[in-house]
Amino acid sequence: MSEQAQWTSRLGFILAAAGSAIGLGAIWKFPYMTGTGGGGAFFVLFLLFTVLVGMPLLLAEFLIGRSTQKEAVSAYKALVPGSAWPWIGRLGVLTCFLVLSFYSVVGGWILLYLFRGITGQLWSGSVAYDRLFGEIIASPYQVVGAQLLFLLCTIYVVARGVQQGIERANKYMMPALFLLFIALIVRSLTLEGAWAGVTFFLQPDFSKLTSEVVLYAMGQSFFSLTVGASVMVTYSSYLSRKESLIRSATSIVSLTVFISFLAGLAIFPAVFSLGMEPAEGPGLLFIVLPSVFAQIPFGHLFFIVFLVLFLFATLTSAFSMLEIIVAAWTANRPDRRKHAAIWGGMLVFLAGVPSALSFGLLSDVTWLGKTAFDLADYAVSNVLLPLGALLIAIFAPWKIPKDTLLHELSVGTKYGRYWFAAWFFFIRYVAPLAIIVVFLDVTGIL
Repeated sequence: MSEQAQWTSRLGFILAAAGSAIGLGAIWKFPYMTGTGGGGAFFVLFLLFTVLVGMPLLLAEFLIGRSTQKEAVSAYKALVPGSAWPWIGRLGVLTCFLVLSFYSVVGGWILLYLFRGITGQLWSGSVAYDRLFGEIIASPYQVVGAQLLFLLCTIYVVARGVQQGIERANKYMMPALFLLFIALIVRSLTLEGAWAGVTFFLQPDFSKLTSEVVLYAMGQSFFSLTVGASVMVTYSSYLSRKESLIRSATSIVSLTVFISFLAGLAIFPAVFSLGMEPAEGPGLLFIVLPSVFAQIPFGHLFFIVFLVLFLFATLTSAFSMLEIIVAAWTANRPDRRKHAAIWGGMLVFLAGVPSALSFGLLSDVTWLGKTAFDLADYAVSNVLLPLGALLIAIFAPWKIPKDTLLHELSVGTKYGRYWFAAWFFFIRYVAPLAIIVVFLDVTGIL
């Protein structure tokens, strides 16, 4: 068995984990989920779930991974050998596989927009961006080809390993994206009528809440933090035993919430200023942002830069998803990494083709009233991630010795016992109860 790979620094780990969490979860999915969920009330619920449920779950995955120094499936085997608990890790691998299958489709959309932006096709004449988006995603050869190209980029980086591939890429991508987001927000807030969007985003109207919206808010919290799929079990297994899990988790949660907040401030003022519908759906970002950039001096250039950074952010999430698949497949055997990355990526591509064609050739093919893309998204966000989170919330406080949990949470902090007491209460009682209550409410049992 080869020596376990390691992040070179705590910053490298935080940027990689935050990149996994932020990616499409905060930038692409959060705005349109908030729009369809009614705005401010959804945002408040998202914050509550992220802090009170998501962060304890994030720490639980950190504890499992760092204490064993093993990837998702092997970590559970090491803690409770000869039991069924490793199926949590296998469920996580399946979840990542399914996420990446439709996630790569959106990554392909970004590549198509980037190509059209560079060649000037986005700016020719009076462009109706909603119609343009519909035309692009309905073209079967374009969307499938772009999805494949996106996955090839992902395969290349993951095949290079933890330090040379994933960590190095994230160190440059995330700070650059943050700076450009600030510039975009400044312009969005100065558009005429922008304040209506700020009010929609930040002023809660709880009369719009339904049990389904609550489930969506919880699912978005898990999706944004990448908890419930044991992604962070694998990522934290590469973390030095000297680093503070508390500080790392706090940094990642703070960055995720902050980027989600910035995404809302960048999108909703522009949506209302331009007279668009906030419940536009998955295409919201691709319809609104070109319209905003078109009104900025040198906006065409800035939009191209934004697409490049948005692509980077999307790739950082894709890296984490494929890494979980590769790590489980190779069991930390570096000699198998390259082949596992290639084969894993190609299987994801094949599984994602129906999602890629959901807006064109297969748009009329539905199951439970949903296209392949919508069904994959719904299954991940509202079934698999909450189920995985519930199992982890049961496993961590009940199956890992308390002294192990206390030791891991005490590293790098003088207040380990206080953090442990608070975390233990939330992970043992609050998190599972919240997940169960939301599910029972949605199913009509409550």
